[in-house]
Amino acid sequence: MSTVTESTGAPTPFGSDLAAGVDAISLNQEITFARYARLVLPLDGSVFWVREQLVQPSALLGRALLNRFAPNQAPSMLPSSPPTLIVKGSVHYATDLHQDPEEFYASNRVVFTAEEEVNAFNVMAPGFTWIGTFAISPGGPPLRVAFSSQSSRYLQAGLWHYVGTALLPDMATQVIDDLSGFDQRQVVSNSLPAWLALNSYAPPFGFALPAGLILYPSDLTPMNETPPFGSVHIEPGATDALASAPTITASSSHFQLCADTVKVTLWGLRSDDALTFLDAVYQYSANVEAIGLMNVPTVRDEKRTQAEFGTLAQKKTVEFRVSYLQSRMSAIARQIMKSSIVGFNVA
Repeated sequence: MSTVTESTGAPTPFGSDLAAGVDAISLNQEITFARYARLVLPLDGSVFWVREQLVQPSALLGRALLNRFAPNQAPSMLPSSPPTLIVKGSVHYATDLHQDPEEFYASNRVVFTAEEEVNAFNVMAPGFTWIGTFAISPGGPPLRVAFSSQSSRYLQAGLWHYVGTALLPDMATQVIDDLSGFDQRQVVSNSLPAWLALNSYAPPFGFALPAGLILYPSDLTPMNETPPFGSVHIEPGATDALASAPTITASSSHFQLCADTVKVTLWGLRSDDALTFLDAVYQYSANVEAIGLMNVPTVRDEKRTQAEFGTLAQKKTVEFRVSYLQSRMSAIARQIMKSSIVGFNVA
């Protein structure tokens, strides 16, 4: 007599028929997934995904000023499981054309139906992801896809549906399959490097960041990061030139006086620590002279709720208007590179 666990895990007649239908309609299709490691460019926090075969084992992956180091931190090694994964299933995709003022491109929405749950997707180590590759036409360029959700799951059907958007053309620069031609230069043109350099600002007279606080670029904070941490958002439409024209030197150096509107969101800080952060920015501006403050910033409390727990997160924001030289940002980026332990053979 079967147990309850065996009964609920066994395929139903309906599920068996559907699996046979998937095999027939997909011609027993198999999709190959490769594991990619997350590489954070220490110059400005830009994120790239590098094929794992190009990554060598390291005690600490991504050793740069953006990463957190704690006493007795356990080594972070490459996963011991194989770097490739072959999954049997059926691929459905829909293509939409987008004609925007900036670009004209095709977006492919992909649904991958697997006959078994892909446990590797669920137990992925932080800093790694699976990217699948499949051809949509003979001899044509393959699509590359990573999945952001699992949806339309019906237990009796015995099928798993993984959904994601194939790699967009403008995102192709962020997935690296060959490091030989990797461009190590700074990506951003705004004041972000100056803010990330605050992570290593430790003057002997005090006024450093609160203990444990790490600043990250907005939209690029690590997944499920626990406080305290902060995100630096530079409003794209609020970057302005303050000088009528840039200065070009005999050595072709470019100097442009600019201004940014910067919103720093702080998570997990008490009032005293948030004020310490503000004091650190004031001291950093006066001491390093990488940025000049053009407004009177203040710490504001924000509301972030979660109804299930009936409480508020510790969220605060500070908005700055700063001036800086774009050439100065390049110099700061070079200093970050020199003070970081960086090798592009590690994630």
